Amino acid sequence: MRRPLLWVGTNPGGGGTETHMITMLRALAEAGVEVHALVHPQGKIAAALEDTPVQLHFGRFHNSADPNGIAVLQRLLRQLRPGLVVGSFSKEYWPLALSTRARGIPLLLFRHMDLPIRPSTRWLLSRWPLRLVAISRYLQRRLVERGIPAARVEYLPNPVFLEDFVPPPGSRERLRQQLGIADDVFLVGYVGAWHRGKGIFALAEAIDAAHVQDARVQGLWLGGGAHEEAFRTAMAGRPWQHLQGWTDLVTPWYGAMDALALPSIEPDTFGRVLVEAQAVGLPVLGADIGGIPEAFAAGKSGLLLPPGDLAAWREALLGLGHSAALRASLGAEGRVYVQSFAAQRVAEAFLHQSNALGYAA
Repeated sequence: MRRPLLWVGTNPGGGGTETHMITMLRALAEAGVEVHALVHPQGKIAAALEDTPVQLHFGRFHNSADPNGIAVLQRLLRQLRPGLVVGSFSKEYWPLALSTRARGIPLLLFRHMDLPIRPSTRWLLSRWPLRLVAISRYLQRRLVERGIPAARVEYLPNPVFLEDFVPPPGSRERLRQQLGIADDVFLVGYVGAWHRGKGIFALAEAIDAAHVQDARVQGLWLGGGAHEEAFRTAMAGRPWQHLQGWTDLVTPWYGAMDALALPSIEPDTFGRVLVEAQAVGLPVLGADIGGIPEAFAAGKSGLLLPPGDLAAWREALLGLGHSAALRASLGAEGRVYVQSFAAQRVAEAFLHQSNALGYAA
């Protein structure tokens, strides 16, 4: 019988790393694995997993030398005797490495961000007997460029529960009425952080330019963040730019859109929102930078565009706005493409790969 799996991730936030951890834990639990998670007691991960089969334990690591976090981890390892330990956040890499090594427990670490690696962490990831997994091919390459031996960096797709992205019946009509826009408006959406590096100002300018030529082209913005105040100020007086802010219920809003854009001008490690949008059946537009091109099939389920190229983005928006047939074709291809990111399929691949660490039935 397979021994329990313990996943450690005590960040309180709700970003991409946390979403990945939540999705993987749900999928593994649904696959019949006995899954335990050490999480922040007031964090988004704990809240999301509260009513799932995942067994929650509470603690936190303020840093890699946090004595309280280490004590909780040591106690759990004694009690659970897991067959595999998984970590998601770099501040927990070293305590996990030392604690699992002392007990002979296999360790797997996920890497999500393309950030500089401290010398001590590079040494750990390069020489310690553990498995390191990147959530995109782009990040896999970047880790090698940052000094991690290629043989030590593996890849596993970023999982999404595709069935979570089925808009409720009538959401398009209800939300468009709430926005005060007609059904024939071509509504391009953006979901994510309102940060200059995400290309939000560039996309807004492209929407403005397309709107001048076709008043049916309008924008819908879900999110918030570091440059929210500046963005709201810039969008003032533009009634065709609909700013909604953060929401935990994104799926109904996908149903109100006609396309989704991810216009980053700085590299993203992946483009999860593009997978979500394709699961809904939306055509997508993505910047040709970082790991974004991995999130859709360029020319088949979406359009791959030069980062920050106003003319290219304007013409792409106008083209999609003018052709319902093109939107339908791209949307249909997207539903097929995203099957490789289905959480159940990724969980199966995770368990298969973990056999190499001795974690098998």
